[in-house]
Amino acid sequence: MPIYEYRCPDGHTFEIFQRMSDLPVEVCETCGKGPVEKLLYPVAVHFKGSGFYSTDYGRGSRKRDGEDGDGDGARPATESTGSEKTADSAEKKAAAADS
Repeated sequence: MPIYEYRCPDGHTFEIFQRMSDLPVEVCETCGKGPVEKLLYPVAVHFKGSGFYSTDYGRGSRKRDGEDGDGDGARPATESTGSEKTADSAEKKAAAADS
């Protein structure tokens, strides 16, 4: 059985342990005034399994290193291109083979 939280017009909040099929509470159990309103809170849901990716969850606006966030797509002059990275790794492999 779920626990429901209610609030009366005077601001009292109270919890009631009741079945889903029970009628909602109409008066405050502290002061006896009504009508009371049922308080609802959002629930965090995380989908787990092979069909979901960690990128499916919102993480705010994270920025990658070196990205200034203006969205023009231009790369900084200090960033190397893919062909330079390939040449660097080939040199490292050759140096390791010579050792």
